[in-house]
Amino acid sequence: MDEDLPESVKKCLDILEENVEILANIELDLEDEKEDTLIPDLELHQLYDMTEDVAESTKLKRAESNFARRQSESSL
Repeated sequence: MDEDLPESVKKCLDILEENVEILANIELDLEDEKEDTLIPDLELHQLYDMTEDVAESTKLKRAESNFARRQSESSL
């Protein structure tokens, strides 16, 4: 029984990691849908600012996802 425990824990970690990734992807998709609105007559500097905001937001979301994954791995 003790020999099966590490394998069971590994399987649980794999399932947890897979589900955290799926949930993070769903969250990103939902956020992307909110941001998919068109705004007519934007100036070039506004488009540049929006591009920077999207890049920063993506980096933050990725960092949050990685942090959640590390937290789940360390708690088990």
